[in-house]
Amino acid sequence: MADANAAPRILVVEDEYLIRMLLEDMLLDLGYEVAGAAGTIAEASALAASTDCHCAILDVNVAGQQIYPVADILAKRGVPFVFVSGYGEGSLAEPYRDRPSLQKPFQAEQLKSTLAALLA
Repeated sequence: MADANAAPRILVVEDEYLIRMLLEDMLLDLGYEVAGAAGTIAEASALAASTDCHCAILDVNVAGQQIYPVADILAKRGVPFVFVSGYGEGSLAEPYRDRPSLQKPFQAEQLKSTLAALLA
């Protein structure tokens, strides 16, 4: 894992390019480092299995595919994550409903507090 004094490293999975760029900018503005960014389940799976990160932000629906296989990889590694979705918390599959989630669109302050809780 990275140096404890370094900025926390966040993995970002979002298939909409402009939203992914906005999210990356938001993270940088909040003092985080982007450990990696993916726009497909295949890219996300590879990064989830190998990237040195403190936590991840996972879009629930990535190009029409559910993000849960990526969430499972992160969970097995002990990497916390937050789901983001435009469909609301009730749209999460049953085994994942206890995980933190953000409703799109969200503000930087909501992201900041959610990540602070994940990293605490």
